[in-house]
Amino acid sequence: MRRRGGSVVVSAALVVGSVVGTGTAAAAEAADTTSERRSYTGQIDGAKYRVEVPEHWNGTLLLYSHGYYPAGWAPEKIALTNSEEAEDALLGKGYALAASDYKGTHGYAVADALTDQIALQDWFAENVGRPRRTLSTGQSMGGTVATLLGERHPGRFDGVLSMCAEYDGNGTWSTTLDMTYALKTLLVPEADQDIDLVRPRDPERSVAVLVAAIDRALETERGRARLALAGALGNIPGWYSAHQAQPVKAADRVRAQAQWLRNAYVAGTGPLGRVDLERRAGGNPSSNVGVDYRRQLAGSARKDLVRKAYRAAGPTGADLAADVAKLNSGARITADPKAVDYMKRYTIARGTTPRPVVTLHNTQDGGAVSDQAGWYADQVRRNGRPGNLRQLYVNRGSHCAFSAADEITALETLVTKADSGHWPRTDPRVLNRAIGRYQPELQQVLDLATFQKKTMPPAFARFTPARFPRPSR
Repeated sequence: MRRRGGSVVVSAALVVGSVVGTGTAAAAEAADTTSERRSYTGQIDGAKYRVEVPEHWNGTLLLYSHGYYPAGWAPEKIALTNSEEAEDALLGKGYALAASDYKGTHGYAVADALTDQIALQDWFAENVGRPRRTLSTGQSMGGTVATLLGERHPGRFDGVLSMCAEYDGNGTWSTTLDMTYALKTLLVPEADQDIDLVRPRDPERSVAVLVAAIDRALETERGRARLALAGALGNIPGWYSAHQAQPVKAADRVRAQAQWLRNAYVAGTGPLGRVDLERRAGGNPSSNVGVDYRRQLAGSARKDLVRKAYRAAGPTGADLAADVAKLNSGARITADPKAVDYMKRYTIARGTTPRPVVTLHNTQDGGAVSDQAGWYADQVRRNGRPGNLRQLYVNRGSHCAFSAADEITALETLVTKADSGHWPRTDPRVLNRAIGRYQPELQQVLDLATFQKKTMPPAFARFTPARFPRPSR
């Protein structure tokens, strides 16, 4: 990858050995005691890490927590920022960057991450230097980690930047169950009704059956109506690509919802994702016992799309009331109390905000719905210091669709509050003007629909999230 920023000097890696520790830290594999940029990699209790220290360190450490990696996939090197281009830009501004890859790297590794990141923070202080200030940052599942670290260790962290985060991770798994339950109940043929949504005996087959059901449903108005109903139970937006304008036609919005259902909630955190989650939690943490799907649809931000889709199907094509009744009369799924306790312990933020917190979210994120940010704000009003929270929204679809400029601007908002005790102006016009000053390369946005990057115009916007459909509290 080409280095950006011109002034960044990449030091040669001097291998000094690797010691896999059973205590707080292992020796670094690479170190450079010159004034040049220093790079460190190694392992701490089995968790790989990566650290980059700039030539002129400003004394601030950004401890970054990565998101959920499905089995079989991981980036080529340990990520230090949400946007690849932000890494060199932040190093050029003097920030040191560090991240653990967590034990095992993959899956819903929140519990491991909470331990591994603290171990890396201790390693940094002992082997690089004690930071003047440490900020906890992260994206997606890593935003959950970053937020929990800030809440549970206020003496270690001076602020939190959480991007596209889930603050009620348990609630997300609950809505995932709701959506896959709707797909199975309404779209899967009788011959395949033996698939498992939780405690899966054959997760690959369960995923294949659900994916095939989605693909078939997209071919008919009736099928698309039922897809809209399934998506509405999780408040899934009808906008999938960060590089395309928000769809206007109802059929196009349903197709976008179907992409989310297929790729995120069936192939991602569906039956295969449950295998990892249930191994960690000691059972199934999700239940739909007692859920009234008529009421859940009535409270959904996507109910109007559902009505349009059912109208398009016609009176002989699909009956919304009958389909909701079928959901309410279906066999329910129970949770294992031990697993529920695990999720309460490791996946739900309290909203205490002992230090400043900036949340950054796409308005139409379907991977971690923006409702999560609204739910978190409610927790802060109940349990924390509302003056320590600033929430920023970028009007795009996709998931974590932020440019390096978006990420840096959000970070600098946090730094200003940490330094001065006061928030800077964060109205969209001010933020978008700041984004526009960055070079085009730093305004590139990765689109998860295509895995391509494209320079996108600034898109900070005023936004009020919908109510999260299945909060854990």
